[in-house]
Amino acid sequence: MSSQSDSSSVRTSLLQTPEQEHNLTRLRQFSPGNVRKLGLTRKLRDRRDLKEDENPEEKARRHKELELKPLYKELLYTIAHKMGKPSTTTEVFTDSQFHEYIKEAFTMTEAEHSSLMEKVQKTEPPVYCLMATVKEAKGILGKDVSGFSDPYCMLTILEDKDANRTHQSRAKPCKSVVKDAVPNDRIYQTDIKKQTLNPIWNQTFILEFGAVTGASFHLEMWDKDEEVSLTQKLEEFKTNLNSLRRMIKEAKKEKGKDDFLGNIILKLQDLHCTEDNWYNLEPRTETYPDRGQCHLNLKFIHKARDGTLSAGRSAYINYCGILQQFVQAYISKQQSSAPWKGALCGEAQTLLELYATQNNLSPFLQDLAKWVAYSKVYQSLEVDSSVLFQQLTSIEYHWHQQELPYQQKQELGDSLHGFLQYGLCLVAKYRDIFPPTPTATPKLHTLLRILVQICKTRAFQKLNPAQFDLHDEVGDAIQTGTQEWFTIKKGLHQPMTKDLSEIASALSRLIKEVQDDVKHNKDVWNRVFVSAVQVDVFTVVYKRFDSLLAKEVRETLSLMEGQMEQSLANSLFPVYLSLQAIHKDKAFLQKRGLLELTNFHESFREALPYWLNQAFSTTQDRVERAVQVDQLHPLQSGTAPIKHSSSAVDLVACIQPICHLWEQLSWPDPEEAFMIMVKITEDVCKIVVNYCHILKQRVRVLSDNCDPGSAINMLCVVVNDLEHLRSVLTKLPTQLNWAGLRDRTQNVIGESQFHNTLPSQLQQAQKTLRREISSALDTLGKKLNTDIETHVRSMSTRRRLPSKSTEDAAAPLMRYLEQELQYMNENLVQENFNSLLTPLWNNSVKILYQVATQHPQQEGLMVYCQRLLYTLQCLEQCFHAEGNGLSLNTLHSDEYKALKAHLTFNSLSSQELVQKFFQRKTKEQHTYSGEKYGAVTLLTSYRRSDQRLRVEVLNAVNLLPMDSNGLSDPFVQLCLEPNHIFPEVELRCTQIKSCDLNPLFDEAFEFLVSLDQCQSEGACLVITVLDHDTLKTDDFEGEAFLSLKDIPGISGGKEGEGLSSQLDITPAQIRLPLMHPKPNEDSILRLLESRKGEREAQAFVKKRRQREKQSQEGI
Repeated sequence: MSSQSDSSSVRTSLLQTPEQEHNLTRLRQFSPGNVRKLGLTRKLRDRRDLKEDENPEEKARRHKELELKPLYKELLYTIAHKMGKPSTTTEVFTDSQFHEYIKEAFTMTEAEHSSLMEKVQKTEPPVYCLMATVKEAKGILGKDVSGFSDPYCMLTILEDKDANRTHQSRAKPCKSVVKDAVPNDRIYQTDIKKQTLNPIWNQTFILEFGAVTGASFHLEMWDKDEEVSLTQKLEEFKTNLNSLRRMIKEAKKEKGKDDFLGNIILKLQDLHCTEDNWYNLEPRTETYPDRGQCHLNLKFIHKARDGTLSAGRSAYINYCGILQQFVQAYISKQQSSAPWKGALCGEAQTLLELYATQNNLSPFLQDLAKWVAYSKVYQSLEVDSSVLFQQLTSIEYHWHQQELPYQQKQELGDSLHGFLQYGLCLVAKYRDIFPPTPTATPKLHTLLRILVQICKTRAFQKLNPAQFDLHDEVGDAIQTGTQEWFTIKKGLHQPMTKDLSEIASALSRLIKEVQDDVKHNKDVWNRVFVSAVQVDVFTVVYKRFDSLLAKEVRETLSLMEGQMEQSLANSLFPVYLSLQAIHKDKAFLQKRGLLELTNFHESFREALPYWLNQAFSTTQDRVERAVQVDQLHPLQSGTAPIKHSSSAVDLVACIQPICHLWEQLSWPDPEEAFMIMVKITEDVCKIVVNYCHILKQRVRVLSDNCDPGSAINMLCVVVNDLEHLRSVLTKLPTQLNWAGLRDRTQNVIGESQFHNTLPSQLQQAQKTLRREISSALDTLGKKLNTDIETHVRSMSTRRRLPSKSTEDAAAPLMRYLEQELQYMNENLVQENFNSLLTPLWNNSVKILYQVATQHPQQEGLMVYCQRLLYTLQCLEQCFHAEGNGLSLNTLHSDEYKALKAHLTFNSLSSQELVQKFFQRKTKEQHTYSGEKYGAVTLLTSYRRSDQRLRVEVLNAVNLLPMDSNGLSDPFVQLCLEPNHIFPEVELRCTQIKSCDLNPLFDEAFEFLVSLDQCQSEGACLVITVLDHDTLKTDDFEGEAFLSLKDIPGISGGKEGEGLSSQLDITPAQIRLPLMHPKPNEDSILRLLESRKGEREAQAFVKKRRQREKQSQEGI
């Protein structure tokens, strides 16, 4: 049995070209050790017929003589004796077309073709046969009394001579055509199926014939008729009355004669080489046209095929060789780079079908041959996965339907085993064969799916009984391939010299390769392996690399211990970064465990100070160079201005690498990480403070050779630079993630220690920046404040000027401020501009207040205050800038409010001051309590219909005794004030009540005044109570002030409104306490008194001063 297996293997291997055998041998050399389980159950069969040292030309010649020419003769013989039309293609090819095709496919010359053709023509022809399988029938006629039949079939092939003889010998029509036409030895009969209308036979017969032309296949179906007794007939009649007609017919029929059920006649020249169809049973008359159907499988085959064509090889071996040669020929002619999808040209398909049919190869053997051929093609060319999947599915289907011969079983087992071995070799080298590209990874996925499908097939499980776990085998292949890959990469990155820096650089390059490979496994290959074979390739590869890298790093860094320097540390930094990136990927591991790279950072403690020092010194040098080339001009103007200079941008860019270094380090030890953060923050603050110093030096150098305006411009840019830097420092804790560091160090660093260390460093640097910004802004503000004061003092004048002159007087100051503030706004960032505005505003208010209060009490004070008030309003608008400048809360400070009140008060006209005076008096009357000087009671109302103010003096009480007798002679004066509002209203007096301190007057007075007059600001009724003296001036008892707006009928709408509602106004009775004025305490009187040139004002002041002299308030 083993010799048969070896022989089969040799024959199978002979079908390979020398180049294919060389490729397969080369792949076997790369076979991973993890195929050991396959090796336990299956022995590799090596070729022994070709010498390894034979030259290629001799191999090719031997291959053609021993393998190709026998196959070529088989094809010539198949073409010469072909039968039936092809079923796989609709194209029809001539013999010459077939010859041209195989001549090209087998690379035969014309001479070789003629020679082989001559040999084939001398061979013995085969016996032509039709292999007919009668499978089943359905819907046939029921000929028996029971309604069923006992069918059987008769088969034969009639040729022209048989048909003619039958026609001549038969004088009248006869039902038994087949029996009469050919001898009994050429008639084949199926079994009889009892009592059925749907018989199943599945019987195969081989029918020989001489030639296809003129021959036809005949099948007749009969109902077997057997003699039965009268008793049986009567019994059937009792059970089935419907069978009466059949019984009558049966009685007339000749006993023992079979009934005709139908026939099928097919001309052989119309058949395909393989047919599998349902055929209608045809009647000989039209009595019963629908007679059912019969399922036939027909195939043209050869018997006694010449055995000298291929030196005794089996038809299956020849079919494999022909198929492989056709596939190679088809693929070699394709111009496209797309995968081969199993397609062949029409000639190849037809020849393969003819050869398989003529040699009666089963579909199982054909699919097996295709799998063997296609799996070998897959090992050298790109084949679409559906091709192999289809063949595996067919093999799995046929495995349950048909038993394979022993040799083919061995071949199938060898093929499946070989493909698995080849596939595992590819898996071990997946990095090189299937790179992480969108086109390559689907091919890896397809290969893995094919391996899974092979292991699932019953054929593989039966032919490879050893315990084979594809999941474990793939994992072992990955580990072996990873080890080999690492060894190769290590050899490629060996240092050229023994210099430590070169050794570190070589290690860095090796680890970078590993880092990229880990990333590709995580992002690309892992999805492929997990979805196809449930293997977590990332975990397998990561753990393998973890061990390999840990060993490599330890060995390399041990050489550098105690020899650290800056250049060596710089070479180690990429090594640290790559190891860190690899170590972070541990988060994606499916199965966690102890990793050898866990504390890898400990090996780099010696290099850490050098990395920090390198970052600081590099940044410091870059900052100094940036300031040296800075011309202190804004980077960009226009709609999106950038107001700081180039050095500020460069500084921020220079600080970024230091902050990035912290992110790159991600030092695992929390206590050491805190010390690193302290060092990084200290270095950043040092760089910022040093930048301030060298920037000031740069300003001095540039200012020495420029005009004052340019110097101011540069100073603005410097302020912006410092402010920009301050904003960057404010973001430093977020940028360095102090909060995250605090969470990490809370168990090893105390809260107070943390906050007393890091924030204090930052606060000191920000303090320095704020001081420098404030100093620069003070310099700018001093110049502006001096100019503002000069403009304000220039507005002082004693001349009375119209209001228009007030605007003219303030115009120079406003033009100056608008110009300067616009310039500052354009050249300072918003933070600095606001910082400049606030002190400038406060100082401007201070200057205005000083100038306003220092002005002597003279006639021009009102005009001057009006100008200052107008100036203050303009300044407020200027500094507020419609909400774009200082806020109103900032502008309306206590100093501003005091100044505005002062200027507003001193800017009023004399008449406005008088109105203010009476407003103050009426307010004082409302708040006055007690009746120290007595009280007076009035009844007042206003009638809008006739504009009459009615005042009824009812009485006075508790008056002061002014006469020597302890009594008084009181009377009441009624006067409407201010006088400029009521110029035509005369003073009214009541009658004198002699010797009465509680007089009852009960007198009414009416004043003809308009509603507008009554509703004017300060309009009031002054009630003065006097003691009448005959010989001297009347004594002053007291006075009261009643605001006209408090009188019913006055408050509310304007004049002429609501007349109907005023008809029923109820007069109001009011009791007013009498008051005495306080001497020299009224600021309004003092201000009016200072206006010497206004007679009305002086007269009003004189009158009020007289009242003050008569007042007892000061006694």
